[in-house]
Amino acid sequence: MEKYVIEGNKKLKGRVRLSGAKNSALKIMAAAILGNSPSVIEDIPRIKDVEVMMEVLKTLGVKAEFIDKNIVKIDPSSISNYNTPYKLIRKMRASITILGPLIAKMGKARVALPGGCNIGTRPIDLHLKGLSKLGVKISQESGCIEATTPNGLMGNYISMDFPSRGTTENILMASVLAKGKTVIENAAREPELVDLANFLVAMGADIQGIGTDRLIIEGVKELNGIRYRIITDPIEAGTFLVMATVTKGEIFIEGAKPEMIRMAINKFRECGVNIIEKDNGILVSMDKKPEPTDISTLPFPGFPTDLQPLATVLLSLSFGVSIITENIFENRFTYISELNRMGADIRTDGHHAVIRGVDKLTGVPVTAPDLRAGAALVTAGLAAEGTTEIYDIHHIDRGYENLEDKLTKLGAKISRVKLNNIK
Repeated sequence: MEKYVIEGNKKLKGRVRLSGAKNSALKIMAAAILGNSPSVIEDIPRIKDVEVMMEVLKTLGVKAEFIDKNIVKIDPSSISNYNTPYKLIRKMRASITILGPLIAKMGKARVALPGGCNIGTRPIDLHLKGLSKLGVKISQESGCIEATTPNGLMGNYISMDFPSRGTTENILMASVLAKGKTVIENAAREPELVDLANFLVAMGADIQGIGTDRLIIEGVKELNGIRYRIITDPIEAGTFLVMATVTKGEIFIEGAKPEMIRMAINKFRECGVNIIEKDNGILVSMDKKPEPTDISTLPFPGFPTDLQPLATVLLSLSFGVSIITENIFENRFTYISELNRMGADIRTDGHHAVIRGVDKLTGVPVTAPDLRAGAALVTAGLAAEGTTEIYDIHHIDRGYENLEDKLTKLGAKISRVKLNNIK
């Protein structure tokens, strides 16, 4: 067990390079098993969730290894198993994404119900409903999903009730090897979904409408392994953007793509944040107290739910009253009590949070309840007066590569401290 210790109230200044996108890496690693030859995937972040996905692939018989610092080689030629163990799947909600490619590759799959961050119920009925339209027979038993394709995968028209990224990804990965045409209406449009689709096309898939809410897939007989570089992480970009703002610093975020977080950039500009868009990233600076604003989270291109906790920290230090409405996950406000312990003034009512700006935050011991909430508490600690200790940082390690090293190079006073195990 480890904790972060942060000496706050330090301006962050300098340049930071973004890592590869967590949510692209995990899905593209899963999709690589669809190839008939090895794939080499570049810019894979060294994070806990990637380690778990590597182990999931290995349990299937797939050869998966880092061949360089951030380059993974995945060879599916030896895949022999269709059963993923609960001890791995419970660690990461993205594990459900292995279901679609595993069905397409093996004709059957047995996947434990997923775990991950405790931010909502995350029902998988949309995944199962969509896959069943492709001819997948599904049953649930002993906490596992059993899936078979007695007549093979068949293309179909699928209209989704909600533009779920995970569901779109699963259906997409299954349909690329199905017979005939598949149409996905109300499909997700997130940058990571686009990245996955581009990866599949490079492998030989036939996908039209990438980046729109209507995907048309003509099934092909086989896909080939390729070399591919994933996109930079838009949520990490938003994280450093807010960190620069609340510390009244100046950071050039190398590799940031403004179009991937356009709504967030628009909202933060409403708060008075200076954001200059350049060809190879964005320059963020702030020299005053933020203005209040109202934010509602929505699927892309709306404001990302993963940036909602970061935005809450920013608005906690604003001049007036702001309201955040969380429309994606019902338990995403679990960190509010910890932020209030640092001096914030936030009240929640259902899926709304009313934020009254305060003059300052003060460092205290806090606990990270999930990945993005953990990043928000780090951000609060960077801006706070005094020392902040953050416990349960294993959540943060799931999604951020070398976070303390990057922050240290920007001028932060942050260290990782080992704790004595408590039995």
